Amino acid sequence: MNIGIVGGGQLARMLALAGIPLGVRCTVLDPAPDACAGVAARLLRGAYDNPEGLATLARECDAVTFDFENVPAGAAHWLAERLPVAPPPQALACAQDRLSEKTLFRELGIDTPAFATVDSLEGLRAAVAQVGLPAILKTRRLGYDGKGQYRLHNDADIGLAWEALGGVPLILESLVLFQREISLLAARGRDDALAFYPLVENRHREGILRLSLAPHDAPALEKAAREAVAALLRRLDYVGVLAVEFFVHRDRLLANEMAPRVHNSGHWTIEGAETSQFENHLRAVAGLPLGDTGVHGHSAMVNCIGAFPELSRSLALGAHVHDYGKASRPGRKVGHLTLRADDRRALEAGLAPLLALVAETGG
Repeated sequence: MNIGIVGGGQLARMLALAGIPLGVRCTVLDPAPDACAGVAARLLRGAYDNPEGLATLARECDAVTFDFENVPAGAAHWLAERLPVAPPPQALACAQDRLSEKTLFRELGIDTPAFATVDSLEGLRAAVAQVGLPAILKTRRLGYDGKGQYRLHNDADIGLAWEALGGVPLILESLVLFQREISLLAARGRDDALAFYPLVENRHREGILRLSLAPHDAPALEKAAREAVAALLRRLDYVGVLAVEFFVHRDRLLANEMAPRVHNSGHWTIEGAETSQFENHLRAVAGLPLGDTGVHGHSAMVNCIGAFPELSRSLALGAHVHDYGKASRPGRKVGHLTLRADDRRALEAGLAPLLALVAETGG
């Protein structure tokens, strides 16, 4: 079986690696000649909407998926007319627009921070009056890892925010003073089977995920998160892995955003779960039964940002090493380290020196 992947970054790389034991081979389409998935998959060089590349995927693959959500809509729909595509184009379209995403959450009864659409400076002033301050202005499309955002703390920030981001469709969201950020990953198969991973606690800095800890023990919150994610999966007729990020505010969940793909906060599942998010995504896309999502003790995933720490030192600290083969660059995710332990106390004891090592390299 051959699965096509639009996008050839680290997510495609880990998907392709997960497919090898299953006898599933992957073909990726990416404009970069050195796309890091190329070490594990056949690489087609071309833009994400390159007609020749898309035609090759449609002709040679059994199904197609994506390693990022901002795939050109035309490419996703063209492929869906010719072979199974998962997740479906309607899920990608919803996740590509923060207003559509938040509106869907509300339609399904999923709480979110207060929000309002913004199309002009006058509209921004009206949105501030509606949502209140502090707030965060975001581009409705594109933007990740803290990009395309501006925080407003007082009225003096309104003009500055508009100057920084104005000219494209925007959304203003209430800035939530949350207790923590968590995420839930789930998979849905073509047969409507659902599989949930446990809640994960995520810690960000400068808008970039730095650390994920699993499982996060909060039964009531996990029940609510599962109900919300199940509703999304079924409304979107979703196939594959979906991640939803939540704020915990006053001991209840507020949905922040969803990612229609395998997700950074699920990288720990490679070593920490019976079936990784990458394998389960491929199983779903290929129409195979979903795997067990049970966990092996406690896990921590540490992102390596900008540069990768020395291999021997990482291994000496007991880490499972995932080097994406990317050149060092400030702010770039170049790999991750996973640490496992039988209990949370032992995990935290082992995590401290690992975090210190990553900090030495600027991550």
